[in-house]
Amino acid sequence: MKIVVVVDSINVDDSSGSKANVALINNLASAGFEVYVYHYTLKNIQLDGVSCISIPEIKSSLFYFLSRLQRILWRNFNINIASFLEGIFGFSFTFFNDVNSIKQALLKMDFKPDLVLTLSKGASFRPHYSVLKLPQFHDKWMAYVHDPYPFHCYPRPFDWVESSYRQKEIFFKEVSEMAKYSSFPSLLLKEWMGSYFPNFLKTGVVVPHQNFDYNIKNCSPPSYFDESKFNLLHAGNLLQQRSPEGLINGFKLFLEQNPQARNDAKLFFIGRAHEQHLKVFEELNIPEIYFCNEGVSFEVVYNMQKKASVNIILEAKAATSPFLPGKFPHCVEANKVILSLAPYQSETRRLLGNNYPYWAEADDVQKIAGIIEKLYLLWIQNPDKLLLNRKDLEEYLSASYLKTVIDKLTSTES
Repeated sequence: MKIVVVVDSINVDDSSGSKANVALINNLASAGFEVYVYHYTLKNIQLDGVSCISIPEIKSSLFYFLSRLQRILWRNFNINIASFLEGIFGFSFTFFNDVNSIKQALLKMDFKPDLVLTLSKGASFRPHYSVLKLPQFHDKWMAYVHDPYPFHCYPRPFDWVESSYRQKEIFFKEVSEMAKYSSFPSLLLKEWMGSYFPNFLKTGVVVPHQNFDYNIKNCSPPSYFDESKFNLLHAGNLLQQRSPEGLINGFKLFLEQNPQARNDAKLFFIGRAHEQHLKVFEELNIPEIYFCNEGVSFEVVYNMQKKASVNIILEAKAATSPFLPGKFPHCVEANKVILSLAPYQSETRRLLGNNYPYWAEADDVQKIAGIIEKLYLLWIQNPDKLLLNRKDLEEYLSASYLKTVIDKLTSTES
């Protein structure tokens, strides 16, 4: 079976979305599918066992010229007309030029794929827009939706209304109706998006973010990370809506109630933080909390996750969280206990199980402190008591499960 994957980027160091996309691509190949990747990374990146085609940017079009003119106005004259233009056209000139670049590359394809899978990154759905404009692929198109879209479809507190919300809503309604299949990293996200675009409930399947053996060399951790300590690690950027204050205060309370732990325990935040969270860290004067507000390579972070005592998944304080965090497979692969700070109704909690003992709301300071204390006491007894040991989740995030989903989907159509 030939699968063409159309994706923005396959550079694992540029975002969590790209990491998730590369893991999915690699597992498609591991599952035995013949995979061709058309990517708009604008770099010559190759993946083992996969045919990677780097899509060149069109630099001789009106959209390209207008996009550069817009940049000049912004950089040189501080004139930002992006919101005004997107309110009229729905998308930026750069977006339209990128879409045309992707379309042009796909039109040069010299074989017939059995499945065309469009992946996205962040708020970009350029691959989806491109294939939407190529109806010859619609009967074999699987549109992967990694996050809610458009932004007014996000749950609170992430939702906001863009100037181009009408055009983006029309676009995604067409995606939901034209793609033969749709896929989502979580069951809750499928149901959430189906409440806005009902056809997703008819075409949708769950394809979770993937576990993949990245074959990363066992590099040494940073000098500030002592493997012999009781290390709690939050790896990833702290978005505005994901406040670390509940976790920080819970850890501080744990130290106050267990002063002997100050010699052993350390809480790490690795990744950039939103401006309002920076103030929280600037005011901290606690040696047991380490904050690294800079980009750290995926290789280093991945190894830190494997060597931490506890991996933390922090989500926003909200009524619901339909997201499957991109780091979830890495934490499962690390095989260390996950401290899940998420809403009661969340995909992370659904997968870990309603009876999972190491879950709390992100602002429940008392419960967070109590969980950390339990984990610390287990670590003192034997660090191996903090192994996650969830074979069911390892299987759910594996290439073999991915193959089962796709084989079942395509066999029903044959």
